[in-house]
Amino acid sequence: MFESLGFGTMVKTVRSSIVGTYPPCHIRSRIEERRAKARILRQERRRKPDKPDDFITYDDSESEEETPQQQDEILHTTFNFEDFLRSRESNLKQERYVSLDYTTRYILTHDMLRETSISLGYLNKVFCSQWLSNRQVVFGTKCNKLMVYDVNMRRVDAIPTLSNTRLNGPEMQNGIHAIEINPSRTYLATGARHSVDIAVYRLPTLDPVCVGENGHRDCIMDICWLDDQFLVSGSKDSKMSLWRINEDLMEFPDGGEESCPTYANVSPVCVKDCHQSQRIRSLCFNNEYKEIAALSLNGYIHIFNAETFKQKLSRKLPNCQDNVSLAYHHDGLYAVGCRSYTILLDARTLQAVKKIPARYSGCAIRSTSFKANILTVGTGLGMLMFYDIRAGKYLESSVNASRTVVLKASRGYVYPEEELDGIQQGKYVPAIYTHCYDSSGMRIFAAGGPLQTTLIGNYAGVWQ
Repeated sequence: MFESLGFGTMVKTVRSSIVGTYPPCHIRSRIEERRAKARILRQERRRKPDKPDDFITYDDSESEEETPQQQDEILHTTFNFEDFLRSRESNLKQERYVSLDYTTRYILTHDMLRETSISLGYLNKVFCSQWLSNRQVVFGTKCNKLMVYDVNMRRVDAIPTLSNTRLNGPEMQNGIHAIEINPSRTYLATGARHSVDIAVYRLPTLDPVCVGENGHRDCIMDICWLDDQFLVSGSKDSKMSLWRINEDLMEFPDGGEESCPTYANVSPVCVKDCHQSQRIRSLCFNNEYKEIAALSLNGYIHIFNAETFKQKLSRKLPNCQDNVSLAYHHDGLYAVGCRSYTILLDARTLQAVKKIPARYSGCAIRSTSFKANILTVGTGLGMLMFYDIRAGKYLESSVNASRTVVLKASRGYVYPEEELDGIQQGKYVPAIYTHCYDSSGMRIFAAGGPLQTTLIGNYAGVWQ
């Protein structure tokens, strides 16, 4: 029985008893066991530490006695995984809960993930990625290619990029830096053939929907969805554009006799200058506070009101250099990846609450993401590191207690090989520019390429 008072609960099922009977988990001794565990936990907390804590939390287990209603609910609750599966398979009307954080944490700490490298030929540096389904990953490259990788077939297919209506204008192709899927997973937004435009595709078919133009004058660096219709893009021109994707309001051209796929052209609803910014690098949406956070390369974080699309404030980050990645956690934390550490900011005040060192010298943080309470960091040294924000430390291995959990990427590809003459062949590792978990949390797609701007190459792999 997987029963726990803390964060170790994997599954929870509240059983409904039949009239005149109790469910099998209704055992009175469980109440005494629960009280004994709570007593031990309180004694452990009352011990005076060598260094007192500045921040202390209290939970429900502090209470000595539970009400009869609480005891009855406990006795009707089972933490057995078999009971959870049977309840789900029988489609019973019972309250069920499963923690995917537990499975992610378990496979990481028990060294169960193995890398499957992906051959990408002569593609140059993968900058962004998203899981389309449990078997497909879409990613964008510096050479302006939009690709889909089939995990089961181990096949890479190209998706045509979308062009704008400026037929005679010069095309700026500085790579696809962002791929985002809306909450209902009906649309995918990414960069277009012209790097100053956005392209929207319909899911799951990846049929083209529209190209968003006239919003930026320089390369789009990131995109975030506010809901199923509205999204925001940030660019090197220090502007943010608000777009609305509604097919009922679009005009689609006639495809002709060949019935070629057609798509509309849309303009932004609003374009705003991001004050105090120099090149917007990353965006994220804070749904709890209805705010858009933007990270700029000059070391500022900027907050926009998502409902009015007006800038509320900008704050200079402490000693923040080469900041290129931003992520949001539902507990009210922003994670900013910098050159040698990750900063955790309080979303209410933007005050730094934690500075997490990268553990390896010269380790540039290139990508960050949250999976439940685990902060995943992709580095310039070809490693994925995992930080437990609740425990306040890097995830420790259950196989080897003397080390932390680290996934090391394979070498990838560099073209031509002669370009590595200035770098020792044995020390070259690719940078992890992007990583993403699948819906189960048990597989990770990681990709990137050479950290040096002069080198052409790529790396991609699936850890499963």
